Amino acid sequence: MSVRGLWRLLAGTWRIALTDIESGNRNASTNAFGRQRGVFTFFHNETGRLFSNMSQIDTMHDEHILSRINSPEDLKELQLNDLETLAEEIRGLILQTVSERGGHLASSLGVVELTIAMLKVFSPPKDRIVFDVGHQAYTYKILTGRRDLFRTLRTKGGIAGFPKRCENACDFFDVGHAGNAISAAAGLAQARCFSGENHKVVAVVGDGSLTCGVSYEGLNQAGAADKDLIIILNDNEMSISPNVGAMAAYLNRIMTGQIVTRFRDEIKNILKNIPGAMGRSMYGMAKQFEEALKGFIVPGKLFEDLGFRYVGPIDGHKIKHLVDTFQNVKRFREPVLVHTITRKGKGYPHAEEDPSRFHGIGPFDVETGKEHKTEDLPTYTTVFGQTMVKLAAADPKIVAITAAMEYGTGLAEFAKVFPKRFFDVGIAEQHGVIFAAGLALEGYRPVVAIYSTFVQRGFDHLIHDVCMQHAPVVFAMDRAGVVGEDGPTHHGVFDIAFTRNIPHLTVMAPSDLDELADLLATALALGTPCAIRYPRSTGPTPPAKAEPSFLPVGKGRLLVDGSDLLILAVGSMVGPALEASTALAAEGISACVIDARFVKPLDRDLILDKASQARTVLTVEEGVLAGGFGGAVLELIADEGLDRVRVMRMGIPDTFVEHGTRTELLDHLGLTAHGIADNARGLLERPAVSKLRRIR
Repeated sequence: MSVRGLWRLLAGTWRIALTDIESGNRNASTNAFGRQRGVFTFFHNETGRLFSNMSQIDTMHDEHILSRINSPEDLKELQLNDLETLAEEIRGLILQTVSERGGHLASSLGVVELTIAMLKVFSPPKDRIVFDVGHQAYTYKILTGRRDLFRTLRTKGGIAGFPKRCENACDFFDVGHAGNAISAAAGLAQARCFSGENHKVVAVVGDGSLTCGVSYEGLNQAGAADKDLIIILNDNEMSISPNVGAMAAYLNRIMTGQIVTRFRDEIKNILKNIPGAMGRSMYGMAKQFEEALKGFIVPGKLFEDLGFRYVGPIDGHKIKHLVDTFQNVKRFREPVLVHTITRKGKGYPHAEEDPSRFHGIGPFDVETGKEHKTEDLPTYTTVFGQTMVKLAAADPKIVAITAAMEYGTGLAEFAKVFPKRFFDVGIAEQHGVIFAAGLALEGYRPVVAIYSTFVQRGFDHLIHDVCMQHAPVVFAMDRAGVVGEDGPTHHGVFDIAFTRNIPHLTVMAPSDLDELADLLATALALGTPCAIRYPRSTGPTPPAKAEPSFLPVGKGRLLVDGSDLLILAVGSMVGPALEASTALAAEGISACVIDARFVKPLDRDLILDKASQARTVLTVEEGVLAGGFGGAVLELIADEGLDRVRVMRMGIPDTFVEHGTRTELLDHLGLTAHGIADNARGLLERPAVSKLRRIR
């Protein structure tokens, strides 16, 4: 048979297969075509139907479908119209709860239908479902037995804002940072092979996680391993796929159907079995034709080249299309990537119009979308952003870098005023650190603004690419200390411990808003690697200085002199230490208070002088005790031979702090004025230290 004859045979057979499948899906396909007016139509669907009358959003009543859903199995018998009604009810519950508690709203509203369809087809806890970027999991929590607990979201003692294995049997991996789902799912799939079980493993990836390098490491290994694994790509930014609509959905259902899948595999076997070079040539040509056609219709060649069967893009808000596709790919025994397109904030106009602001938001008014503000004082984040703009106006060498946190780090105004000097590298902290090092070594002054918890991701490069090369990069570590409702994945409590041990790195912590501006100006003037940590909170007092000033490096500030006790505080703990000193003074206890300002280098002369006078030292920090600021003070005192000085350290114990408000957590940890005063009293009541004798 000639090559032309083979192509005619293939084309004719494809037409027969498509006709057979189309005849079974004609009604659904016709309806789908009728509902769509173009590939972008779904982005302009009505969004106000659920929330056209905000006053009607109320608690879930017994007659609602959601009240009958206690596990994923309860979804199996629901019809399509029931599932669509369920989606509306879930959106109402999420919106009402987040408006009261705060949380990740836009992303959660965007995956309601996707999650419903997924749980309609898959069955956790038998099937393993892992979420990347855990704030996509609100609907999943509601439908996996936590509906009645959902109103406790992110409250102390309530359910977490992210998946947690200890919370529910359907949560298979703790997540809060981006980029781990594909690798985790690959591990779960390999474990399934070892154990000989037959459940499905699904990774739900979204919110920019494919800008995270580790996601591609996972794709590379998972594709090569050729295991039964399903990755659902929740593309909510139109980053790689404008091809959405009825035609794309229709083609997907056909391309994943049993007849076409079986036909394609049979053709592959036929061509491979033709002896000699002709068989190999014909198989290669057929494969190239298929890839060229798929590359023209859908943007999946990258994933196909990585070893995944690509399915998509499909409308992530069409439950029937999603269910049909998931049912088809569930039969596959190879790596599959299902590409869905969703809209952040779906169903709530305020979140649709401004998804960045509603990505993570505090309590807000549902009708207006405005946050409830309880304090008028500016935050550390705000003052950092304002100072960056002020300093950059005077120095054209200053550039700002962040990792998908333009608004969260306070750099939105900088990006607006200096767009060519602002770089958002996406969820790629490692790259951001190295990128900054390259800029710094060419004479520029990069400031890398990343939450403390995410700086952990760039730790190796902080050592190898910045400090080892003396690259003058400034790290602005926002959200240092406990951050509140986001919980253990987001508390920035480790940065002192992992920065103070790195050579050439200066580590600073401001006690108020003016000091933050001063330390930022100081860091930029030094010409050496620097890190500044500051909390997620308002300042203790409004800024008083018009311009920041340079502070002497490694010098603390004596705030209150005293003879009975030395309280050495750093950063956010300076304010409570001062309050504790006042309370102790009322009891006749003379407490000296020092604002350390610098974790590294310590103010050696000031600390040794006051410690030798008081002989009783209490260190206070909003960070882990192991390797922290208190440890640095102990090392200094030990190295200098002050063997008659008693030292107590206050900070975060050797545990992961759970979620709650920042105030609740600090109170629980004793990091308050009351807690400091109590520890000071207890320390003073201890017997005096006798001189240690060497054991022979």
